[in-house]
This record gives sequence, C-alpha cells and structure tokens, in this order.
Amino acid sequence: MCIGIPMQVTGTEPGHALCEGRGERRRVNTALVGDVAAGDWLLVFLGDARERIDAERAAEVNATLDLVFGAMQGDGAGADAGFELPSRMSAEQLRQLAGH
Repeated sequence: MCIGIPMQVTGTEPGHALCEGRGERRRVNTALVGDVAAGDWLLVFLGDARERIDAERAAEVNATLDLVFGAMQGDGAGADAGFELPSRMSAEQLRQLAGH
C-alpha cells in the first residue's frame, strides 16, 4: 500500500521541489504536477508529487494519517474516526470525496 503524505514546498530546483511534512524533509520529483513555488502543498507518494492540494486538504490528510498511525499503535485514538469507510458511503458522498 502506498500512502500519500502532504508536504509543503520550501524551495525549488528544475523538476524537483524541496519539501517538508510530517517531521521530515525530502527532495520531490514534480514532473507530474509541473512548476511549483515555495508555500505550495503537494501530496507526495514515494518521492513523487502526484497532486497539488490546498492547506485545508493537507490538514485533512494529516489528521487522517494521525488516526491511522494511532490505530496502528493501539492507542485507541482511531476508535471513533468520525468518518465512514468508502464502502459504506452513498454515491453522492463518494463523488464529494473524489472532488466532483
């Protein structure tokens, strides 16, 4: 499984961005998202930026990742995640989740 990590651009190089997120720094390939600027938010998978996101979406993804990691550590934080699994969502909820 591949998990996207929200990262904020702190600097740029041709074809790459220097990013920070979730306590780490990475040099990220930006070929799939085009030119980026300091302050932009990217969803990063295995060192490649796959999607531009806004700060609100970055916060949502980070909160979800916190729940997942908490559940993996057995701290009970994920017991009431406050959301439905996609398999339990209506067609309209899935469209909203997908941004349509």
